[in-house]
Amino acid sequence: MIGEGQSGFCGVRSVKGGKLHLDVYGLVEAAHVDPIEKKPLVHFNPGSKVFSISTTGCSWMCMYCQNYEISQRRRVEGVNLSPKEVVELALAYGSDGVTYTYNEPMIFSEFAHDVAQEARKYGLFNTYVSNGYGTIEGVEYLSRFLDAITIDFKGNASPKFLRRYTGASGPEPILETAVELARRGVHVEFTDLVIPELGDELDYARKLVRFIRDSLGDEVPIHFLRFHPDYKMNNLPWTPVETLEAHYKIAKEEGMKYVYIGNVPGHPYESTYCPSCGRVVIGRDGFRLVTWNLDNNKRCRFCGTPIPIKGRLSRHAFEERFEAVYI
Repeated sequence: MIGEGQSGFCGVRSVKGGKLHLDVYGLVEAAHVDPIEKKPLVHFNPGSKVFSISTTGCSWMCMYCQNYEISQRRRVEGVNLSPKEVVELALAYGSDGVTYTYNEPMIFSEFAHDVAQEARKYGLFNTYVSNGYGTIEGVEYLSRFLDAITIDFKGNASPKFLRRYTGASGPEPILETAVELARRGVHVEFTDLVIPELGDELDYARKLVRFIRDSLGDEVPIHFLRFHPDYKMNNLPWTPVETLEAHYKIAKEEGMKYVYIGNVPGHPYESTYCPSCGRVVIGRDGFRLVTWNLDNNKRCRFCGTPIPIKGRLSRHAFEERFEAVYI
């Protein structure tokens, strides 16, 4: 509980006049035009451009956060933008959707909701990049306006790792959020930031993959991401590619059809392979699409197997230039 005039852990809410206020409503701290593959979302509107925004603050205190200057800042600041102004910027930059990211978007969901409602008037979709640390009530609220979400199981979702390096308990709340969002029709993809020496245990990776398979099926995309040293964990090395490949192998052994390695540009496991014939159906190099071997019904051109891609190939699919936005 927090009292009158006090702020919560996230640094975005305070009690005023006996009521809890979202102090960062309309305060955009960062904005950028990104390829949707950067989120990463690879089975949702491939090749799309998204207008990414954030506020300050976060519900976690990840010691390796690459956006720590935004997420770990506990000051209410940013450029004041109305939901309509955010959408106008997204449209001006030719975006296909709006992504709420860089810090934890669940902490400013009221603002995201209002932006999303405005965005949908113009046919723009809405996505989150999230730690998934929510409640059933929060899930119900998100399902009213959210089209897709990337949920990051950091450190293979080991309870010991989460408590020590993020300040969170779990992973039960994260798992519950993922299942309930998917049940309500939100497109879900998973990432696992594999942190060498601390969060790269293969036993936990196998448990995580089995949970995803048993709860959500074998077609849910899973991305194993390479860690790079940042913030308070500059003493660690980059994740060895061999470690990521071991995680990939486990996920495939457990029957997952769509497994990816991220943050290793040019790696063959960035691409989407047909689970039946093994041919590349969507080729990627970093965040760029380089090959498209799906027909108009999103079936493999080589053998006809349906590939679970939500939405359609964007008109931006093979563009290479994405723009920074200064506000």
